[in-house]
Amino acid sequence: MIAITRSVIVHGHFYQPPREDPRLDEIETEASAAPYHDWNERIERECYRPVTAARLLDPGGRIAGIVNTLEAMSFDFGPTLLEWLEHAAPDTYAAVLAADARSRERLGFGNAIAAPYHHVILPLASRREKTTEVRWGIADFQRRFGRAPEGMWLPETAVDPDTLDVLAAEGVAFTILAPRQVRAVPRDGLPGRYRTPGGRDVAVFVYDGAIAHDVAFGPLLRDARRWAERLLTAPPGAVVVATDGETFGHHHRFGEMALAALFADLATRAGVRVENCAAVLARTPPCEDIELIAPSSWSCEHGVERWRSDCGCGGDPHHPRHQRWRAPLRAALDWLATELHAALEREAPPLLGDPWDARDGYGAVAGAGAAEVGRFVGERLRPDAGPDGAIRARELLDLECDALRMFTSCGWFFDDIAGLEGRQVLRYAAHAIDLAGDERSRLEAGLLDRLARVPMNEPRFPSAREWFEDTVRPRVAATLRVAAGYAAARQLGVPAQASQVAGFDVREAADELRLTERSGRVVSVVAAVRTDGPGTLSVDVASPDGARARLPVAALPDRQRAVVGDALRRSLTERLLGPAAREPLAAGRPLDRIAEDALVAAVRGLAHDSGADAVGRVLGLADLLELLGRHVPWEAQTMFHRVRAAAGPARAAALSAVAARLGFAPGD
Repeated sequence: MIAITRSVIVHGHFYQPPREDPRLDEIETEASAAPYHDWNERIERECYRPVTAARLLDPGGRIAGIVNTLEAMSFDFGPTLLEWLEHAAPDTYAAVLAADARSRERLGFGNAIAAPYHHVILPLASRREKTTEVRWGIADFQRRFGRAPEGMWLPETAVDPDTLDVLAAEGVAFTILAPRQVRAVPRDGLPGRYRTPGGRDVAVFVYDGAIAHDVAFGPLLRDARRWAERLLTAPPGAVVVATDGETFGHHHRFGEMALAALFADLATRAGVRVENCAAVLARTPPCEDIELIAPSSWSCEHGVERWRSDCGCGGDPHHPRHQRWRAPLRAALDWLATELHAALEREAPPLLGDPWDARDGYGAVAGAGAAEVGRFVGERLRPDAGPDGAIRARELLDLECDALRMFTSCGWFFDDIAGLEGRQVLRYAAHAIDLAGDERSRLEAGLLDRLARVPMNEPRFPSAREWFEDTVRPRVAATLRVAAGYAAARQLGVPAQASQVAGFDVREAADELRLTERSGRVVSVVAAVRTDGPGTLSVDVASPDGARARLPVAALPDRQRAVVGDALRRSLTERLLGPAAREPLAAGRPLDRIAEDALVAAVRGLAHDSGADAVGRVLGLADLLELLGRHVPWEAQTMFHRVRAAAGPARAAALSAVAARLGFAPGD
């Protein structure tokens, strides 16, 4: 048997900011992620899926094997990302779980380690918030991987003494830090021991900063053999490399293939073992004390200032923008969180008993389905709470979830609040306020007052208050949007199940729709579908509280907008193109080109027939092209100009609707 002279640990931190609309519980289209629907979908295709099925090539460049690199790689996945993968990419999710099981068979310890539930900067959180985040992360890990985690990755590796004390108090044996976060790196890459202020011990692995840099930003992903040689020239013992998991395939295309090639190369080296931190720790307990540099992180050279001050980290030198918004934004959300916690302490005891114990326990089902959440609330609910009490208990727990996730680190990571990430943390704040009951108006006014002190880089908005009101605060209640989308879809023959949105259950009842929210609260909405043109419609919606709106297709929730648009396309295609389109479609001619040609021909026909049917055909074809994502073609506009110029005044007036639809100014 060959003695192990060197342990190699490659750790990947896999994480994406949560992106769902908290009112709908769904991610809506993110145009910047095109051609994919959103950034989660794009990065799953570019990284998470390839990492679990990486190609190994032979010397001739042909596929010699396909491997799940997570079976050899230490890794953590953010719990909110795993929640998305479980539903949106179940095969990839299953491969993640399987990799941990296989590594347990090989090493006796799984490659997966836990992470706090939300990606928050723990040194900036209170002791109670730290504890909840760690407990939720552990509970979610146990539910998914079927075992307790030995280690925990800290978001941005942000650390202070109290954070490590919480880890140790909750039974976490180790974490991984960057070399600049400790006064002296332990010898030979082996774990060091940190004695916490509470008198507890936690092991700390310090990754090799130089190698990690050259993996994430340098040349090593272009040459797996060179990467292996770098690992083997490190001091004997253990060498740990840690990077964002998205390095492999998203930041660097085909990076997962370099990772697979590295592990294949190392497997041929005598005395080298690819393993994980838990296996090394079990064999080599810490024998050297370490001293923290705290607070600190791996992505801010100023400690943790990136998440609370204008420190310059995250700035774009080509488009300089200030970060003076960071501190007042955190202050605004700190104020809101304090008010939300007060609501929990005031309302929860008669329903759930100890409010903080209930909140900590909620982590076991926070990422689970409605049935598991319902059982959790039912088991804790006081006998005299009643059905309304059960609904309010669920709302209070969801309110606290929002109070935690509105501190997701991504909201402060970049240099502008106006990005997707800044908008998302304020979406959570707005949703928490929606759940605050009688306190809603006061809390919204207080938040707006504080956002008025948050400066923007965007010249159109004097402060974040105006940006919040324009971009974040919904103009129409989610219940009305969902009801409108459901009614429109059903009007077009879409099955009831395909007409739903994740955050609601919609049922048809007599002359109204009954929407059941996640908490169990039921809202009634009256919806009436209007036909505004051959391929356009809108929906009039009203709720008993007096809210009402007329919503076009563009205002519907993303999922419903897609099914409504698809149904309209199919209906118009069949009605306006019919059998004549089947042969060219079968021959491979794109539908949008067929529709463009049909529109030009229909406009030409107006020279001889400007009756209602002929006008309706032109309008319908223009609507079809819009549904196909195409503009009115130049040829159709030119042809219409000629037709109308040759027509008399009476006929020209009859064509006014066509003129407007084809883009002509009134009176042109």
